[in-house]
Amino acid sequence: MSRHVIVSFGQGNEFEFRIPAVDVAARSTEQARQWFDREFVELECDVPSPIGKILLADRVLSVAKYAGAQRFRERPDWAEEFAKNAAAMLGRDLVRVDVPNYTVGY
Repeated sequence: MSRHVIVSFGQGNEFEFRIPAVDVAARSTEQARQWFDREFVELECDVPSPIGKILLADRVLSVAKYAGAQRFRERPDWAEEFAKNAAAMLGRDLVRVDVPNYTVGY
């Protein structure tokens, strides 16, 4: 069974990924979290959090937001890594990252 990851930057500006289950199983939740941690720092993401804790969904949203649609379009290998790591870290069959509305749906 494959995983489906959709990253939306608004209507008509979506990126869809079908990730084979074997690719998701090949990485642990911790490896996926570390990938997002590195990207979060590299992209200089900022998440206002009143309690000082950044949730996993916040990391996914922030990395997508700060990377922007242009990176997803111009760097398909990076975008594929984003999708694989999002699927592994969040552990859902369907993940929808809605950047304009700053939500992650399952």
